[in-house]
Amino acid sequence: MARRYDCNEATDRATGLREAASAVRRGELVVLPTDTVYGIGADAFSSEAVADLLAAKGRGRNMPTPVLIGSPNTLHGLVTDFSEMAWELVDAFWPGALTLVAKHQPSLQWDLGDTRGTVAIRMPLHPVAIELLTEVGPMAVSSANLTGHPAPEDCDAAQGMLGDSVSVYLDGGPTPGNVPSSIVDVTGKVPVLLRAGALSAEELRKVVPDLEVAS
Repeated sequence: MARRYDCNEATDRATGLREAASAVRRGELVVLPTDTVYGIGADAFSSEAVADLLAAKGRGRNMPTPVLIGSPNTLHGLVTDFSEMAWELVDAFWPGALTLVAKHQPSLQWDLGDTRGTVAIRMPLHPVAIELLTEVGPMAVSSANLTGHPAPEDCDAAQGMLGDSVSVYLDGGPTPGNVPSSIVDVTGKVPVLLRAGALSAEELRKVVPDLEVAS
């Protein structure tokens, strides 16, 4: 039976975050608010939990799960060959709606899907998400919807789709908007905008003028 907590109420929020952290450590799934849409999350280092996440969404391994982190410092243990321009993007836009595709450390014991040695990683601008991520570490997080359905902007929509496949729902009220994060590939010498979302190419080029846009 899924449990749901109102994170706009202090006592419920504290209990919910504690229960969500425990659920993640047990390899279970949780739903959390972010600054874009609601996400369904699991321990990034639990292959079984990530597989359960993909199954709950009806999503294949060909669409790997992004990773959310609670601090830019966490990047040091997760990625390699991270360029100066990539760090400039982090400094300018994190926490926020910018996902970076980077080469992950070869030694990492995780299975996010068919990633081909890369990881899509972001630090969200949402206090509930950051508090949970700070407590449990990197989480595999995807939008909390069934594949092919709209990404949920409130907890009701997420719970209506995912039901009891999720152990804990953290209800932070409506999200600020349903515009997805922008995705920039920083695996090469020049950053490449793969998806324009909350941040436009023009905004990104104020920080990295050499940014290219994928055709």
